[in-house]
Amino acid sequence: MKHRRFFGKTVLACTFILAMIGWGVGFYGPPIYMQAVMERTGWPIAQVSTAVTLHFLSGTVVIANLPRLYARFGIPAITLLGSIVLGIGVNTWAQANQLWVLYAGAVCSGFGWVTLGATAVNTLIAPWYVKDRPKALGKAYNGASMGGVIFSPLWVLLIERFGFVMAALVISVIAVLLIGAFALLVFNKSPQSLGQHPDNAGQPEPAPISPSATPWTAMQTFKSSSFRSLATGMSLGLFAQIGLIAHLYSILAGRIGAHDAALAMGLATASAMGGRYVAARLMTQGANRRHLACLGYAIQLLGTLMLLGLAFHPSVAWIAVVLIGSGIGNATSLPPLIAQVEFSREQTARVIALMVAISQATYAFAPAFFGLVRAGFSDPDHAVAAVVTGAVVVQVLAILAFYREGAVRLLRGSAAVSASSPKRKSDAA
Repeated sequence: MKHRRFFGKTVLACTFILAMIGWGVGFYGPPIYMQAVMERTGWPIAQVSTAVTLHFLSGTVVIANLPRLYARFGIPAITLLGSIVLGIGVNTWAQANQLWVLYAGAVCSGFGWVTLGATAVNTLIAPWYVKDRPKALGKAYNGASMGGVIFSPLWVLLIERFGFVMAALVISVIAVLLIGAFALLVFNKSPQSLGQHPDNAGQPEPAPISPSATPWTAMQTFKSSSFRSLATGMSLGLFAQIGLIAHLYSILAGRIGAHDAALAMGLATASAMGGRYVAARLMTQGANRRHLACLGYAIQLLGTLMLLGLAFHPSVAWIAVVLIGSGIGNATSLPPLIAQVEFSREQTARVIALMVAISQATYAFAPAFFGLVRAGFSDPDHAVAAVVTGAVVVQVLAILAFYREGAVRLLRGSAAVSASSPKRKSDAA
């Protein structure tokens, strides 16, 4: 029976909420958990911050194998199981009375949250949207930004009022119930099962299979220069972004006060939604997505440089956080969209999974790296300048990684056109 309403819209709405929960609990939550654990136990920051790194590192194991897990057990089962494991992990964070228990909880939360992360969002949206996928992914990833806007103050409020144990229990139970409902009622549907086609098209898109359009092994994927440049660019971009954001609050608080710094962080996260919207509008048919990624990083780089002006005009903080925030979402969503046009549909799942795993394993160390950079300077202004310099250098390298491969592809295309021109002229003669 064919549904009159395009069911892809329902999938998109539910994926938006899934991303909001995933990032709100698994991405923006750990820094808050760390502070709550230190206040409750008195453990040193070095030992507790290790749990945050372990949280992000452990997730890479699952990300790299998500396509295989989806193929064997199905997307609904893995998504529901992931939300349960995430809930167990967060509750372990809240109740840990020994470091090894805390680290075990970090491993669980890391395993669980990635099943609600970038790879999951791409996998859920892909069957329903092809031509409209950039816009659909932009809308779905806005849920990740809303996760930061809503969950960061929500965690703080609930922990202050009810304690970390009760806050973790309430949020994790609600999350599992919602994700469970989506898995059983929404994510188990496909366009074919409902008699529909991607993008709500009247006819299915032809999908010719070429000999090379087969799923790649990890080794074959790493041999692709296109993959290597994408993975490098995404990893470097997120390393600079995550490292900078981890220290941005304390940098701003020293200049504009804690209250305004908190508002500025919220503005940065909200700006990610605007950045995704603009990117989706610019991603027209034939647009060079690598160049669009370069533009996004260049805008972030400009915002990062503006932080140097805090010592002279603290008000520049508001412009800086908007520019930095505009690329927060695109740093995650644009590389998979580039992969969509540079690899076959069968290869894209493996490419995205490995790309996200590599980038997460890289940016897990960013907060500690920039922390060491700041610790090397006793003067606050010099410390800020060092952080800005480090972030800018990494952002430039990310731009070069995306641009170089894009330029190579452009030259190859021009050479192919030039090579065919004499033949066309001779044919005409």
